[in-house]
Amino acid sequence: MKKDFRHIDTPFYYYDTALLKATLDAIRAAIASQPNYHVHYAMKANASPKLMQLICQAGLGVDCVSGGEIRTAIAAGFAADSIMYAGVGKSDWEIRLALQHEILSFNVESLAELEVIQELAEQEQRIARVCLRINPDVEAHTHTHIVTGMAENKFGIAWEDMMMVIEKAKTFANISFKGLHFHIGSQITDMQDFKDLCERINVIQDQLNAQGVYPEIINVGGGLGVDYQSPSENPIPDFNAYFSVFKDCLQLRDGQSLHFELGRSIVAQCGSLMTRVLYVKQSGDKHFAIVDAGMTELIRPALYGAYHHIENMTSTAEKRQKYDVVGPICESSDIFAADLPLPTTQRGDILAIRSAGAYGESMASCYNCRQLPSSYTDTEIE
Repeated sequence: MKKDFRHIDTPFYYYDTALLKATLDAIRAAIASQPNYHVHYAMKANASPKLMQLICQAGLGVDCVSGGEIRTAIAAGFAADSIMYAGVGKSDWEIRLALQHEILSFNVESLAELEVIQELAEQEQRIARVCLRINPDVEAHTHTHIVTGMAENKFGIAWEDMMMVIEKAKTFANISFKGLHFHIGSQITDMQDFKDLCERINVIQDQLNAQGVYPEIINVGGGLGVDYQSPSENPIPDFNAYFSVFKDCLQLRDGQSLHFELGRSIVAQCGSLMTRVLYVKQSGDKHFAIVDAGMTELIRPALYGAYHHIENMTSTAEKRQKYDVVGPICESSDIFAADLPLPTTQRGDILAIRSAGAYGESMASCYNCRQLPSSYTDTEIE
């Protein structure tokens, strides 16, 4: 980032749209030979209109998890028939909204939800297209808080209940069963996890076909991780390796379409949280760099213990010092990094907290009555 950020009020999010466009180009190139592959952007990662419009222009669909996201997606230009609507707790007004817009599919997470969708679809005189989210009991080797595909997780329909729910769906006049949805977790970097998912889907499809059920849609969710340790060296995930897993390991049936819901891998690396050093203090052997951003702007380190690479953008010192980089929030967990080696840092220095484009601005809060952060793209800063 060869920009001078010192004249801009901090904290704020900075988005490299050139990198975002290159990432989108890499996705399109990786699936160019697979016309039945469809990528939906998981907008819970980042709902910034500045980014959403670019993603829409690249031809991606969208994955929503709330009625508010459906409205935001349509306002950004996404076609309603490109929207997959997921979420374990859809409220009545959200279901009605999705029905009225005639979205591509509901990802249904329980029999109880299916029954409510049928009731509301009948009232709205609409047909609800649904994919059943199946919990495949496949372990993703990632943080325990972002694993979603194990039997003990709250998401999805148990594998052993799948056929019963499918048969029930067929009895509903306002339900059109379209396929199956899976999602095993986030920030997955071991491709074996996706291979295991493919193997489980193959078994499930064989069981369904034996009972005369042939889904039109297979949705494998998302979860592809990014390199938080070295964002400059690896700014774009290896999409070729990711999509090749499904090409080589998943046994699609004739006419089936394969859908992906990628979020973090699209936007994480294009975003940085820019923050200014307010004070540097020493307490015993500890040195603290106290910055004006906190867990209100980027909660991942406090919530997950997540790592983000941090750079001092303004210090020219050759000497390095270990700092705890901490925010101003009145919580002991408001820490971005501990014992982090940085060039000698002083009041007024600008730090860049990298790989913050996903689950950064979208999870920001007003705790301590703080204002939500501003955001700028590379085209808006000289």
